[in-house]
Amino acid sequence: MSARLLVAGVGNIFLADDAFGPEVIRALDQDPLPPEVRVRDFGIRGMDLAYELLDGYDTAVLVDASVRGHEPGTLSLIEPDLPDGSTAGAPPEAHGMDPAKVLALAAHLGDEPLPRVLVLACEPELRAPADEDIAPGISATVREAVGRAVAALHTMVPVLLADPAATPPLSRPDESAPLSSAGLPGMVSGGAEDR
Repeated sequence: MSARLLVAGVGNIFLADDAFGPEVIRALDQDPLPPEVRVRDFGIRGMDLAYELLDGYDTAVLVDASVRGHEPGTLSLIEPDLPDGSTAGAPPEAHGMDPAKVLALAAHLGDEPLPRVLVLACEPELRAPADEDIAPGISATVREAVGRAVAALHTMVPVLLADPAATPPLSRPDESAPLSSAGLPGMVSGGAEDR
């Protein structure tokens, strides 16, 4: 029996390269993953993603733009530390799409542990200026990275379906290891402290 796997695109299509996650999900329409994988664009709907993470998945791969200090278009595979939901205090923020806040919200809402979460991140080149609400269109560099992200997902997904705890062939995200090449051009791996 194969594992339950979610591939979730996150990001705002109106904020330049933040549209990376939704663009990857759209590209998967032309080059689909196996039918047993749930592929969905969550955009900026953090509450929807939080509830989806509670639906019994073994692994979730979030596809997102993330500033990590690399060359624009660089893909990184990150395995963040997951919140356990046992911390007291006010509930986490329920609006927006900061993946760390969405994971905290999902942990707060659910009784069961969260699935293993991996983040396939792309270093943005264009970001919307702070004083602008809309900056449509992604850079050519990040658009090129969309195809590499689709190829990376096609490499990772069969491994994760067979064993959700397996090390994807792109190299294991490990926070104690320095950033290094991870088997695909422009791909690096990093740990939770880099997110």
